[in-house]
Amino acid sequence: MNSSSNAILHFSSDTITFDTLFTTIGSPTRILRAINSTNENVVISSVRLAGGKQSGFRLNVNGDASNETYNIQIPAQDSIFIFVEALLGKNGRNAPLVTEDSIIFVINNIEQKVRLLAWGQDFVMIKSDHIKTAVWNKERPYLVFNEALVDSGQTLTMEAGTTVYFHKNAGLKVKGTLKILGSFDDPVELKGDRLEPAFIDKPDQWNGIILYSGSHNNRINYAKIKNANIGLQVGTIEHSGYASLELSNTRIENMSWSGIWAMKSKILAYNCVISNVRYYNTALLLGGDYQFYHTTFANYYNQLSSGMRTTETLIVSNYLVDNKSGTRYVGDLKEATFGNCIITGNRVNELSISMDKQGVANYLFDRSLIQISDTFKLVESNRFVDIIRNVNPRFKSPYKGNFELDTLSIVKDYGKANYAKSYPLDLKYSSRISDDGPDLGAFERIEKKNGTKK
Repeated sequence: MNSSSNAILHFSSDTITFDTLFTTIGSPTRILRAINSTNENVVISSVRLAGGKQSGFRLNVNGDASNETYNIQIPAQDSIFIFVEALLGKNGRNAPLVTEDSIIFVINNIEQKVRLLAWGQDFVMIKSDHIKTAVWNKERPYLVFNEALVDSGQTLTMEAGTTVYFHKNAGLKVKGTLKILGSFDDPVELKGDRLEPAFIDKPDQWNGIILYSGSHNNRINYAKIKNANIGLQVGTIEHSGYASLELSNTRIENMSWSGIWAMKSKILAYNCVISNVRYYNTALLLGGDYQFYHTTFANYYNQLSSGMRTTETLIVSNYLVDNKSGTRYVGDLKEATFGNCIITGNRVNELSISMDKQGVANYLFDRSLIQISDTFKLVESNRFVDIIRNVNPRFKSPYKGNFELDTLSIVKDYGKANYAKSYPLDLKYSSRISDDGPDLGAFERIEKKNGTKK
């Protein structure tokens, strides 16, 4: 047994850090290795938390779930695992508050320490709630467990700066009205509750937002909706009527099934980005009334572990087939207008149009860039007016989610002025009517006289 004063431990990290956690809810587990790099066995006299029973952390030392463990032997050139969790009490503040402690190892009467740091954030819990008319604000984040349902006749308003986290399988269902009123400086964010860096762009962390048919006057402005299964479902097939939504200045990204999944509903959208979706970036099904202006539909989903993407970025159809029963539902596509838009991705064809003759089929692509295969037949040319076909729009960094335009982009100044006049400011609050012409998509590139971007 090594009793030399040189028999000190080495650690896989000198500090264990927990990113911002929700107080009163346990953290993910962090792992620390204590390493014996000598050629003899060593015995650790004790491993304990400096904070003792009052600590905001918990330990499991080599299988022993205790905050104080004694006489742990480590064989030569071997190691043990210490599992660390944080469980922080409410701090009574709106801002995150840091909690500190340390793990103290005693070996041969020598103390060694590993620092513990965690930031705890108080929150408002929403758990299987039926929501009456309410206003959520930015004072504290909201954490939704299971689901939240806005009842018929009720309105949920999210003010600028509100942050809503959703636990796994949680979602927001709306039978009444949803008002998300973010601003350029203070957008509203809706995302999963896993805050570790590995989850920053991970899809399928929560179930998304559903606007039931019969839900009207919904408004979403300056929002960031990310990392869900379906970001935004507008309309439900099992309910009569339709849902209506005005969607503006919003990014819907990193979804496992669909960014926007709309059925027999009404959407007016502008200055939006829908991107990085495993299956259906945007699907407009079973008819409806849709107007999209200065919107970037861009799908460069590249998580190879999930397999290659096999579906188009944009799907427009006046029918829907139930895969289980085989029932075919047909509706009327009263309008589907895409003006000054970009529809593109990393597949050869990124547009699917499928119509049933029993329903109305009224759609128009006007002054838009569309990635479509050479075999895609523009049967009715009056539905494709002044489009740019199969040209790289030259985004700055599409695989990293940056869909601003490069200086050599073909879509610069190509847009129709009438659309730009209705929506004169882009997603970054820049004017799209102050240069030679509006650019396609959600972002306007404004050049200085020397050719650089303002």
